[in-house]
Amino acid sequence: MFNQTENKIKKRGLYLMPGMAASPRIFELIDLSDSFDVVHLSWETPHPGESLQDYSKRICKRVTHSYPILIGVSFGGVLVQEMAKNIECFKVVIISSIKSSKELPFVMSLSKKTNAHKLLPTDWIRNLESLALFVFGSSVERKVDLYKRYLSERDPEYLKWAVHALVNWNQEQFDSEVIHIHGEKDSMFPLKNIIKTPYLHVVPNGTHAMILAKSSWFNKELFKLLQ
Repeated sequence: MFNQTENKIKKRGLYLMPGMAASPRIFELIDLSDSFDVVHLSWETPHPGESLQDYSKRICKRVTHSYPILIGVSFGGVLVQEMAKNIECFKVVIISSIKSSKELPFVMSLSKKTNAHKLLPTDWIRNLESLALFVFGSSVERKVDLYKRYLSERDPEYLKWAVHALVNWNQEQFDSEVIHIHGEKDSMFPLKNIIKTPYLHVVPNGTHAMILAKSSWFNKELFKLLQ
């Protein structure tokens, strides 16, 4: 019994942050619990007018391990990078995400200048297929049950805040050691826009929803990248 407790204490904290509107269930096919003390983070309701930086500080309060590993998917990858500015981390990993505002696709960069995203009707948020297309990209299968399972955060105010925070993210310079795992066929953040670094790992045929579709790759390769 003592050895089991001792081993558990020695495990490094591994915090998983899902993408915009997504629940922690998107990680359900990935198992790293033998090697890490895995903690699934989820989205909280933003305060009125709250900045992404202040929001990240609130989420940091849920990190109880010293020198943890932070992993974020899509917009969750943006969030964990902001979190890492407030707590010392062993590693930061982003999946299907961006590490600089320079990697935003043209339509999002344009929206930042025009505020076009503020004109989005709330109806698209309540429509599961429209929301799934925005969150997972054009590759996601049309299955309502799948949408319901993985898209748990559908509050219009949260989603408006999240879209605005992503489009207006102003980070140009980034931590050069951030591990970036990106799909070859990501339709949300096209690979052609991604800045190449020694820590960029491209998943063949990976899409924006590859955290679900490429779980075998993650179960095999992710552990190696976390050492």
